Amino acid sequence: MTTTKTFAGIPREYAKLETSKIVLIPVPYDGTSTWQKGADLGFDAFQEASENMELYDIETDSEVYKEGIYSTEKLDGFSSPDEMVQKVHDETKKYILKKKFVTLFGGEHSISIGSIRAFNECYDNLTVLHIDAHADLRKEYEGTPYNHACAMYEANENTNLVQVGIRSMDISETRVMNSEKVFFAHKMVLNEYWMDEVIELLTDTVFISFDLDALDPSIMPSTGTPEPGGLLWYETLEFLRKVFESKNVVGFDLAELCPNENDKSSDFLAAKLYYKMLSYKFENQNADYEDEDEDDNSPFVKLSKFKDSDDFE
Repeated sequence: MTTTKTFAGIPREYAKLETSKIVLIPVPYDGTSTWQKGADLGFDAFQEASENMELYDIETDSEVYKEGIYSTEKLDGFSSPDEMVQKVHDETKKYILKKKFVTLFGGEHSISIGSIRAFNECYDNLTVLHIDAHADLRKEYEGTPYNHACAMYEANENTNLVQVGIRSMDISETRVMNSEKVFFAHKMVLNEYWMDEVIELLTDTVFISFDLDALDPSIMPSTGTPEPGGLLWYETLEFLRKVFESKNVVGFDLAELCPNENDKSSDFLAAKLYYKMLSYKFENQNADYEDEDEDDNSPFVKLSKFKDSDDFE
């Protein structure tokens, strides 16, 4: 087995599975994207950029890597979208049941089907907070329900799905979309209270699925399907921090980085965003993880659907 690089080049003492609180699962999959290919190269670009990132976060006055970030081997080599979804599900669930804070980096957005399925099996009353330019609510596309255009269909059927930043969709998706839980970009720009309104719709337990094309192409050009009119950096951080402060975020994924060898800024933004989200998660929770089994404030107390992890050892 090859030796996996540590996230951001952190010392291996902070990257051991046994002692790390965070797990990073890379899924460099690009099997169903329909315009610009290259999301399968996203993780390597993200990893390289992270190695050039300062590890002290000014805003939270923290060095979250010291909580431990274990990077798994890449999940790749899939023969079909179905196989990809199943393997992502199994790997995600394995680490949830080990009581890790599980994160994933794509790859295209179809990786989220498996990760969301695993989190929904393990947590009661789960909200999926979907931050994206696209609704991704097709039941099937190009012959498979596991296309990137279908990334949120299952979540819409089985979880409390709240969508933010949407500005591109097919008319067929309006028939399944819960419009009361969708925040369209053209309305958000006129609504100074949109962040609070989103948070009011979330349950206590939240999984965040973040498609990087939610961000405006002026700051995130390197994505497969860029859309004008997206979120900017500081409003994104303000919103995410509010979510992490008010809800129990149990995991997240980032998807759709399609790197451009002539412009590294998007790669670095993705790495910085990932690290900021970890910083927000652990900013005020150091004590919560000291004794997961007894501390009522532990984010794993609500892990209630599956108690027996024998199948995932």
